[in-house]
Amino acid sequence: MQIEKIQTKIYEIRGLKVMLDFDLAELYEVETKVLNQAVKRNIDRFPDDFIFQISRDEYNSLRSQFVTLETGRGKYTKYLPYAFTEQGVSMLSSVLKTSKAIHVNIQVIRAFVFMRHYALTHKDLTERLQELENKYDQQFNDVYDAINFLMQKDNQETEQKQRKRIDFKSDKE
Repeated sequence: MQIEKIQTKIYEIRGLKVMLDFDLAELYEVETKVLNQAVKRNIDRFPDDFIFQISRDEYNSLRSQFVTLETGRGKYTKYLPYAFTEQGVSMLSSVLKTSKAIHVNIQVIRAFVFMRHYALTHKDLTERLQELENKYDQQFNDVYDAINFLMQKDNQETEQKQRKRIDFKSDKE
């Protein structure tokens, strides 16, 4: 199974990276109902930070991102989906004990780890670019200040030369 395919099924909800029950069911090749029943039979293994049910607003927001459901009778989900965090997904392997579930679980965990590693690497690069930008911005500000000072000095000298001179005139002239 391709990690890239799994990564497309990882969403950010409530600031957490999660996978939805119907996507996991598809990967495990079971019905969503079967997956959720297995979880409910072992609910003590799934605390609130492992699994939560998303709200209607969250679902509608996500639904606009993926166009998998059609409208019409029998073509929509009756219940709001459950969102599994990385820990919740790893706990699924102890609930779904098929070899397929174990294999898929390993791939899903690798996808989560890859995304976390990528995010950390990206964060380091962003911070480094910000540091360089701040450093060079200060240097450029100093150069601009010096150029402005020199330009003002030149303008002042030019204005002084162009002014009409006021001389003392004697009556003898």
